[in-house]
Formats: sequence, C-alpha cells, structure tokens
Amino acid sequence: YEDISNPDFSGWLTKRSMWLKEWRRRYFVLKGNKLYFARSGGDEPHGRIDLEDCLTVKSAEEKTGKRYCFEVATPESTYYMYADNDKEKDDWIGAIGRAIVRFSTAYAPDEEGDEDD
Repeated sequence: YEDISNPDFSGWLTKRSMWLKEWRRRYFVLKGNKLYFARSGGDEPHGRIDLEDCLTVKSAEEKTGKRYCFEVATPESTYYMYADNDKEKDDWIGAIGRAIVRFSTAYAPDEEGDEDD
C-alpha cells in the first residue's frame, strides 16, 4: 500500500497505455520522487513512474499530435500524457521537473531544511 496522502501535486491527466497505445484518463499523484496513477482520486494507484530514473520531462505535442501533451522519459520507457489546458501542462512539467532535480540520482541532493516553497 502506497501512502499518497499529502501529495506534492495531483490531478487528472490522460495517459497513453504502454501496450495498446490507448489514451485513458487517470488520476495522477506526485509524491516525492514517485508519480502514481489511479483510475480515480479515491482508488489505490495501479501504476507508478519512478522519477529517480527519469531522464527528461518535456512537451510532446508534435510527437503525439495531442494538445497539452508531454512526455516523461526513463531509461526503460517513455510515458505520454496530456493535460486539459496549457496551464496544467506547464504546472505538471514544472512539478515533475522539480521532483527530478530534487531526487534524481544524477543530481547532488540539497541540504535538508532549506526548502523555499
């Protein structure tokens, strides 16, 4: 059981499934260096993306042909998801980007206690 209370960021995104390439609306919860997704806000997450291994988060509108779409790339796979509007897309990219900077093994960790947000 994953404790996803008090998330750093959360909301609805439409994610492309890995195998069937179908677009499905999922409730995403960013907590620490994990991005969880569930079928609804009250459900247990059925998947997660480990941002510790994440290489990049960036716009993917041209690649997918979907507005407000972005990608989260790890060494194993690339996840595609789109937001409902430009602001939500930017907010998600920003939130995921901050998590990558804070937790990615490629970055030196900050000292504890100097959070300014």
